[in-house]
Amino acid sequence: MNTEKYLEDVVGVVAKRNITISFAESCTGGRVSANLAKKSGISKIFAGSVVSYSNAMKSQVLGVPKNQIRCHGAVSRVVALSMAKGVKNISGSTWAVSITGIAGPTGGTKEKPVGTVCFGVVGPGISDTYQKLFSGDREEVQAKAEEFVWEILMKHLAIDLKEE
Repeated sequence: MNTEKYLEDVVGVVAKRNITISFAESCTGGRVSANLAKKSGISKIFAGSVVSYSNAMKSQVLGVPKNQIRCHGAVSRVVALSMAKGVKNISGSTWAVSITGIAGPTGGTKEKPVGTVCFGVVGPGISDTYQKLFSGDREEVQAKAEEFVWEILMKHLAIDLKEE
């Protein structure tokens, strides 16, 4: 997996540009934020994160409308986008990414099997969502979700760089 490379690339670009990032994590339980926080000097670019595992936290802390959770489910692109917007507003960061999914081994349905993970990305002029189906056990799903976070963040930062 390329997690470390993507993480290093994101840290380098974010630090060079003097911008900040934040995260709203559910199924990864703070894994993305914890791995970022292992880097020295990260306080200049890491605004913070919210681990919002429960629907109540998603609504009360991140401002996800309860009707979005009721209509689309907590694991949905709509909720992922609201989570990203919520953590961006709370933290004042330049960029925010959210992760919400079903890491397993239980909790999956026919429509949303174990391994379904939704992501939201919000930044200057960008508001995007993704849905992936990862294979593997709980740890593998979480690790793949983290790698995808760094990959999509780097993709969006590269797009943002081209527009400058």
